[in-house]
Amino acid sequence: MAIGPESSFTMVITGGGTGGHLFPGIAVAQEVVARVPKARVVFIGTERAVDQNAMAQYGFASRAVRCGSLKGGTVAGKIKTILGLPGSVCQAWQVLRQVRPDLVLGVGGYVTGPVMAAAKLLGIPTAIHEQNSIPGLANRRLGGIVDRVFVSIPGSESHFPAGRCQLSGNPLRQEIVSLARQGMEASAPVLLVLGGSQGAHRLNALLPEAIAAMGAMPPEFRVIHQTGRADEEMVRAAYQKLGVTGEVRAFFTDMAAIYRQAALVVSRAGATTLAELTALGKPSILVPFPFAADDHQRKNAESLVAGGAARMFLEEGLTASTLGQAIAEILGDAETRRGMGQAARSLARPDAVHAIVDACLAMASAKR
Repeated sequence: MAIGPESSFTMVITGGGTGGHLFPGIAVAQEVVARVPKARVVFIGTERAVDQNAMAQYGFASRAVRCGSLKGGTVAGKIKTILGLPGSVCQAWQVLRQVRPDLVLGVGGYVTGPVMAAAKLLGIPTAIHEQNSIPGLANRRLGGIVDRVFVSIPGSESHFPAGRCQLSGNPLRQEIVSLARQGMEASAPVLLVLGGSQGAHRLNALLPEAIAAMGAMPPEFRVIHQTGRADEEMVRAAYQKLGVTGEVRAFFTDMAAIYRQAALVVSRAGATTLAELTALGKPSILVPFPFAADDHQRKNAESLVAGGAARMFLEEGLTASTLGQAIAEILGDAETRRGMGQAARSLARPDAVHAIVDACLAMASAKR
């Protein structure tokens, strides 16, 4: 029986540990509720504050499952995680028995493992979404057992079993999609700096130095800089010392309002951020997080560089002078910014969330 606007439908979305993992799941949840007003969406994440805060901001119900990571960490920590996996699967099984979802979607992060395993034991349709060019450990393992694998970047399907993959793109939250539809270009030379959730101390320290190295700044130049909690005061003080107008915060919640102002973005190269930059047509300078698993951020960035939408610098060896020169060149040339912006839009997949929700509803309908 097909699931329509008047149907009942319950979906579990599992993942977390970073905003980059959660935001695609939030986008899917928003689209599900928009299409099926009676739908119930429950997130199963970790007990980390980043997961709980994101869910509270968007108003979706959430449950937590205790689960450690097998990636990185000490040998003792990995052994503890392995020994705890049966308990994690049991806890996930109990949550799913209570929620009784029609489908479970995993969006990345180690918590997806036990939740998806429990879903398979219960016979619930399953799917995962892979954001990056190279799948994370959890998704690589899950690719062999789930019913469908959604991928964001062409080529990443080679890491999964043939016949299960669908190239969907990376789903974007409603507020980002709405801004993309407006197609507005920034009128002032505003530089937006996004460090990402995995660590950006080097980038945070380098940016004020790079701006100082620019020399003469364009009229009305200002900086919006998301630092993370550790470096907020350091970066704010650095801009004040330079006499640069800057809005510095640990995190911004209304990213649509922030993106609207940006003429150029300096950022890490997480998949969610890159999907937002392409949808919005924002020219960018990308400095991939050098310790990302399998160096996937560099490979993510290469897809934008190849398309003419971004410039990339590796963190190792990057100097303030080099970065400052690149910022000055792009901000000082409207044609360059316009060309990079158009190239970015050509790489966007604005209908990603529709493709994923279409497939999820069809899978759940077939099971009824």
